[in-house]
Amino acid sequence: MLASKQLTLLHVSLTGETARTSEPDRDAPGARQKDRRKLIFAIVSIGLFMASVDQTIVATALPAIEKELHAAINWSGWTISIYALGQVIAMPMAGKISDMYGRKKVFMVSAAVFTLSSLCCGFAPNIAVLLLARFIQALGGGAFMPSATGIVSDHFGEQRDRAVGMFTSIFPIGGIIGPILGGLFVNYWTWRGIFLVNVPVGIVLIALTARFIPASALRPSSRIDITGILLLAGLIGSGMFGISYLGSGDVPFYSPVFLGCLACAVALCYLFVRHSRTDPAPFVPYRLLRGRGFGIMNLINYLYGAAALGFAALVPLYATDRYGISALASGTLLTARAIGMIAVAGVAAMALRRTGYRWPMIIGFVILAGGLLMLATAAPISPYGWLAIGAGLTGFGMGLSVPASNNASLQLAPDQVAAIAGLRGMFRQSGAITAVSVTTAVIARSTAAQAGIMQAHVFLVFAGILVLLLPLVRFVPEHHGNW
Repeated sequence: MLASKQLTLLHVSLTGETARTSEPDRDAPGARQKDRRKLIFAIVSIGLFMASVDQTIVATALPAIEKELHAAINWSGWTISIYALGQVIAMPMAGKISDMYGRKKVFMVSAAVFTLSSLCCGFAPNIAVLLLARFIQALGGGAFMPSATGIVSDHFGEQRDRAVGMFTSIFPIGGIIGPILGGLFVNYWTWRGIFLVNVPVGIVLIALTARFIPASALRPSSRIDITGILLLAGLIGSGMFGISYLGSGDVPFYSPVFLGCLACAVALCYLFVRHSRTDPAPFVPYRLLRGRGFGIMNLINYLYGAAALGFAALVPLYATDRYGISALASGTLLTARAIGMIAVAGVAAMALRRTGYRWPMIIGFVILAGGLLMLATAAPISPYGWLAIGAGLTGFGMGLSVPASNNASLQLAPDQVAAIAGLRGMFRQSGAITAVSVTTAVIARSTAAQAGIMQAHVFLVFAGILVLLLPLVRFVPEHHGNW
């Protein structure tokens, strides 16, 4: 009975039609079209769900990966950061490629790449092979969203805004389920199961896509800025490697390798900005990088990504290192964070026209900083209960601030929504990559007994970053263009 009601609600939300309960549907072709739309939405949602789960499922497996593959934490932590790097590269490329070669083809290729690389991750003999396979997996996972959005846009017509809007509910669900699945696999089987579980699901996804999703029409598209993408990838990658190398043993800060990577990152940053300014169709338009409006929002998104997204991947490791909490229990702490975010995000989004953008960001940043302070403070009650409350509080703060910060920069150029959304994701993911790389390097340079305390200090730094962001919020473009 409950399942029937849920299907009816899904039907109404996607088609905009009132459900009929007393008469059979007399318009058989129309009914078949509606059923096909629901099936198409369900198929592409499987891909998005797989990608969202793999963003969080690995966090609970870091200690097990570190132990079995004999890898230091600064390198095993790359299983998280390199996935984010792959998505930064894949998402903008996939959008244009799907226009050029068809959404269905790109979606199927993405599923195949994700499935095969998951199989390679599951059987990786060492950390180097795992990281390479994980990066390729991220390329497949990062291509799901652009191609899935295109498929839905092609087949839902006037209802595409509702269908695409429903995608936003898939990622928090993946954030809830991913850590729990990871903990179950680590506790009762092996960390390799977190990757191998993708294989049968991926095979089913490919078969369903081939059978039920029609081919889409090709659309003319501008060239792909390979140079800009490679410069950005080199910039982030060289910075990641330098920071991780610094965490290897007793490497000094004046190490030639570390300084060389740092110099390379600075040089590539300069080349990337110059390329964006001079190229006729750059990966990131130069006008979206500079100026008081875009410059402030890019800085906020980068630091927010470091403080709000970067710490989340490290919470299960922190719970294990400092309090000895099991992988399964530590994974559910991310579930508490996701639940806190879901609880307020919808209300905060609907209230934006009344609240504007600045106050939700300020209040959300303060609450998020408070949650980080709780996590860093020694637990006065049950460690798990204390950490769960702190994690839930951080989710609450994110639920308040994310809708406002997502929409604020759109005021500056409402005609370039897709480009601004991609830019926002790029800066946030880059911040998260930096945070994970720095934190794992700090942990690697600490003794086992100090690891948990050092992570607590990092959480305090993240809280401080959020507090320092508060004065910048006054420069954020307000709703309806009010400053």
